[in-house]
Amino acid sequence: MQLYNKLSAEERRELIREAGKERLTISFYQYARIGNPQLFRNHLFVAFDTQEVLGRIYVAHEGINAQLSIPADRFDEFKEFLDGIYFLENVRLNIAREHDNESFLKLKVKVRNKIVADGLEDETFDVTNKGVHVDATKFNELIADPDTILVDMRNHYESEIGHFENAWTPDVDTFRDSLDIIEEEIKEHKKDKKLVMYCTGGIRCEKASAYYKHRGFEDVYQLEGGIIEYHRQVTEQGLENKFRGKNFVFDHRLSEKISDEVISNCHQCGNPCDTHTNCANEACHLLFIQCEDCKSRYENTCSTECHEIIQLPYEEQKALRAGKYNSNNIFKKGRSEKLKFKEHKVD
Repeated sequence: MQLYNKLSAEERRELIREAGKERLTISFYQYARIGNPQLFRNHLFVAFDTQEVLGRIYVAHEGINAQLSIPADRFDEFKEFLDGIYFLENVRLNIAREHDNESFLKLKVKVRNKIVADGLEDETFDVTNKGVHVDATKFNELIADPDTILVDMRNHYESEIGHFENAWTPDVDTFRDSLDIIEEEIKEHKKDKKLVMYCTGGIRCEKASAYYKHRGFEDVYQLEGGIIEYHRQVTEQGLENKFRGKNFVFDHRLSEKISDEVISNCHQCGNPCDTHTNCANEACHLLFIQCEDCKSRYENTCSTECHEIIQLPYEEQKALRAGKYNSNNIFKKGRSEKLKFKEHKVD
């Protein structure tokens, strides 16, 4: 029985184009106690492969986190399958506002230690004892209250291109980095302030809300469904949109527009820009913001050095990225001294 992806991204792209079907980009998560994640993972892979689902799904003892793409005409079948799993019945599905049939090109279902890496070893922490979920209307009311502390639970490269008005956007690389930093900054307000958090789809701030309740914060809230669901609600209900810029997403689109405002700059020339890309030098693959002019000038690379490397024959490029220490430089998220117009965290 096939329990892993056999097709390359290019082969899958060609099949999608030949099929000519509209696909939906969807994300969902659920914290739950899963006794045998590997068995559950195999069950998901067989079902999703049959349903032509593509995407990235993580399974752990603490639950499931999924970002995926499905044929629009198989949505009901997909929903019925999820509803047949007791802890996923009627799970909230965040459907992207901007669709791309090629948002995902492979099916990857992986077992992880946790669906959100947090670095915590506290056995008394109960991730299901979460804060109060609020919709867009209540969220707008809360963040207008001067006794509210609004925290962005995402990483620096996400909040750089878009965030809510008056939100604190910690300059962190990972979720685990943020937990202690945030607590240290606002620990004096455990009893006298409302702590309101948001993230892309809700999964990180749900864990964070449970953690801060565990640490003694008394009035803890999270935006239900994250920025994705907020955007849907303000659009459909005609509410005031308090989000500025774009929402970073973890698929080939990299972002979707929430407002028309551009709040970030090209990391190479400094002109207004909010389009992320990955450096075309495979030995770098740095995620950074690049405008169309710089994209043309540097041929989608982050620096003069990387631009020179992609001119080399393929075998020479391959040799440059060989070895353990060279590979450590790959897949960094917007931290490089080569980027003139990117602020760098000081350790």
